[in-house]
Amino acid sequence: MDLQLVLFILIGFAAQMVDGALGMAFGVIVSSSLIATGAPPAIASAAVHAAEIVTTGISGASHVWHRNVDRALFLRLTVAGVLGGITGAYVLTGLPVEIVKPAVTIYLAAMAVLIIARLAGRTLLRWHPPTPLLGLGGGFCDAVGGGGWGPLVVSTLLARGDEPRPSVGSVNLAEFFVTVAISAAFFFHLDLADYGRIVLGLIIGGALAAPLAGYALRILPMRLAMILVAVVLTALCLYNLASLLR
Repeated sequence: MDLQLVLFILIGFAAQMVDGALGMAFGVIVSSSLIATGAPPAIASAAVHAAEIVTTGISGASHVWHRNVDRALFLRLTVAGVLGGITGAYVLTGLPVEIVKPAVTIYLAAMAVLIIARLAGRTLLRWHPPTPLLGLGGGFCDAVGGGGWGPLVVSTLLARGDEPRPSVGSVNLAEFFVTVAISAAFFFHLDLADYGRIVLGLIIGGALAAPLAGYALRILPMRLAMILVAVVLTALCLYNLASLLR
């Protein structure tokens, strides 16, 4: 096993541990890491979605096994997320990132503030968006921006007062179906033949981490899970802001 493949395995493992336990950040962690190693942005995005078909499937199954899934929440998110993802893939492939990224960054920053306020025992905003609308928006942004399902959906569920464990578990399971739908809409346009090693490494690393992430969420104290979500969300906002200012 060469060192380059080991690197991709480690990237996939670390990203899936965060994503599986907290419901967000696989795409951002992997994309930023691959681009840092010299991969073209388009290939990095394609590799993320290809790998996520496997990693989200295993992660979702792990959350089912550990009883982290709310069936009603999962179904509403999945149906709406698939519709939003397909719409984003087909209709908005030409939308400039310069338009999408600032809007998503502002939204994530607002969700981070709401979650931190909830941890402090304060309620700044009582907002209860319908779950189907949330799934539709999450799938749409995931397709258009190359990621964002977890950060958008999980952060909103927690900000409106939902419990972390069923929220993260349901979002992770729904993400598998959303990823498959987006991939089916996008991938026949791309040639990943020369980048199979990247996808293979991400799949191996993600597959190793997915069962562990489901168990980590099961035993993780709810307040600690909330704190970790707020930390990851803040880091995502800072990463997006830094990329916008380059």
